[in-house]
Amino acid sequence: MKNESDISRSYQVPIWHKATLSMEEAMAYTGIGRDKLREMTNREDCPFILWNGSKRLIKRQAFDEYILKVYSI
Repeated sequence: MKNESDISRSYQVPIWHKATLSMEEAMAYTGIGRDKLREMTNREDCPFILWNGSKRLIKRQAFDEYILKVYSI
């Protein structure tokens, strides 16, 4: 029988393969700070935010596309 750490280890997905990122993962992935990410994702027209209840998730592919298009944040 697998213990809890074996099960969680078997579901770990590399950050660049995830569909959505937590704020902490997005910070590590991009190097953008928490305050700036919150500012960006608080906008009504933010194209890369997904709300799961009150949890803020970043749509990784849409975020990548957004970053490629903008000049500054």
